[in-house]
Amino acid sequence: MQFVELARTFDALEATSSRRELVALLADALGAAADDELPPLIYLCQGRLAPPFVPLEFGMADKTVADAIGQAYGLDRATVLRRYDALGDLGLVAAELRAAWPTGADRDAGLGVLDVYTRLRAIAEASGSGSIARKVELLAALLREVDAVGAKHLARIPLGRMRLGIGDPTILEALSVAHSGDRSLRPVLEAAYNRTSDLGLIGHTLRTGGPEAVAQLTIRPGNPVRPALAERLPDAAAILARLGRCAIEPKFDGLRLQVHRCGDHEVRIFSRNLEELSAMFPEVTAAALRLPVREAIFEGEVLAYNPATEEFLPFQQTTRRRRKHGVEELAAELPLRMFAFDVLYADGADLTPLPYIERRERLAALIGEHERDVLALAPSEIVAEPEALERFFEQVVSQGLEGIVAKKLDAPYQAGARNFNWVKLKRVSAGHLQDTVDCVILGYIYGRGKRAAFGVGALLVGVYDDERDEFVTVTKIGTGLSDAEWRTIRERCDAITVPQRPARVFSLIEPSVWVEPQVVIEVLADEVTRSPIHTCGMRDGELGYALRFPRLVSFRSADKRPEDATTVREIIALYAQQGRRTAQRNA
Repeated sequence: MQFVELARTFDALEATSSRRELVALLADALGAAADDELPPLIYLCQGRLAPPFVPLEFGMADKTVADAIGQAYGLDRATVLRRYDALGDLGLVAAELRAAWPTGADRDAGLGVLDVYTRLRAIAEASGSGSIARKVELLAALLREVDAVGAKHLARIPLGRMRLGIGDPTILEALSVAHSGDRSLRPVLEAAYNRTSDLGLIGHTLRTGGPEAVAQLTIRPGNPVRPALAERLPDAAAILARLGRCAIEPKFDGLRLQVHRCGDHEVRIFSRNLEELSAMFPEVTAAALRLPVREAIFEGEVLAYNPATEEFLPFQQTTRRRRKHGVEELAAELPLRMFAFDVLYADGADLTPLPYIERRERLAALIGEHERDVLALAPSEIVAEPEALERFFEQVVSQGLEGIVAKKLDAPYQAGARNFNWVKLKRVSAGHLQDTVDCVILGYIYGRGKRAAFGVGALLVGVYDDERDEFVTVTKIGTGLSDAEWRTIRERCDAITVPQRPARVFSLIEPSVWVEPQVVIEVLADEVTRSPIHTCGMRDGELGYALRFPRLVSFRSADKRPEDATTVREIIALYAQQGRRTAQRNA
């Protein structure tokens, strides 16, 4: 496949908001790719060069890409940046300058997708002294060899701003359509993706071995497993009515980690959003290497704590450990404790099909009493009565923890699934809504008065519609933030502003500034209401759903991807639970 063909597919994807059309366009491109082109093509669609758990990044910011565009077309950085200020997109700048460039402005060099991919990898892999200049030189050379459409998308790839309007679910559906002509393979593809977290691997396996080979892909040390997720229920009685006799564990407000012991000397640690964090938690690595096993995958929650008082510290303190430099100094200042709560793999055996109660026994045997100071087994208790569950709940809340997670005793570990095998119950500080909601910032509205100094007066936030692979609005937040938090939000948003509504956002509200849906925040509100202006759950002319009196609790981008945000289905379920509680109070 020629890169010019892929670039034109990218253009067509960018120009449509129809999910059906997005799937059809992408399926055509995937079907036309050769076997060895398929994984690179898929990664490029994700705006990457490898699966998200592979630490291969371009290391190029706006100004560096502007330097490459200028070098490619004989201009200085200042000129490129002036056009960037006007157009708001370096891809559009590259396309404009390439079209005006006198040498072969209407032709490209016939580069193949693999050629471009290989050269992009060389840019990302350039390191050491002079690496920035080398990256600029390599990207500039590539920009000169493509046409205007190709230049637009090549400039966006290193910045991770593809604007194609597609997420992982859309790619999975397109793979199914490309292979079978319909979406029937989506469940088997998604299940394999949840086990391997590698869409390129899924695509290549489907092409070369068919659905049967995809179904045989199993979890493996080194490839993070997409984490199982918990549903919500309002109280102890509802949990036991749904699960029956169950296990309950504390819900820790820390970073969820997945630890992979890969042989005698290697440990890889991944966050919930599949980012590798191995270098940031050396004490967890050391503890994992002392366990009586050669290979293992286990999950837990890591929290910062004060060893003098044995108090756990807030989430924002724990996230200070996510850094690349000064790790040892901060480890001494901010000790950690990791509570392991599940084991997925041990010495060649996939343990995910086992019921929870058996996995718990295997985890206890693995962790045992070996690492009391750093690595510990999460407390667990089996309950059958609401009073026992409530006692455990009150106990953990009194320790400053978030609440509890109840787990069905005979349930397997279902990677990537949000279902009633696990149910969470959290404490709240006020209001009628019984849980916080994870939202994504979609844009902001300029401030007035005092907030004019911050440039932000209110946030437009949304949740994730996993059926349509898009983000929909659910509320605006304009109160409850300190001056420092407003400044922090402005700084985060400035790095991801876009000139028009992002392709994966459905909104009837036009903010002052749109941003890419990347920043995840935890929000507490009084209740869920029906809304004529918010698009959460809006179908066929029906009202949408909105959060009333929302307050920002914390930033969660450190451990959650935008697609990990609360879903539309969850918001509708919260609305229904809230209605049942109101009816009970009025009865």
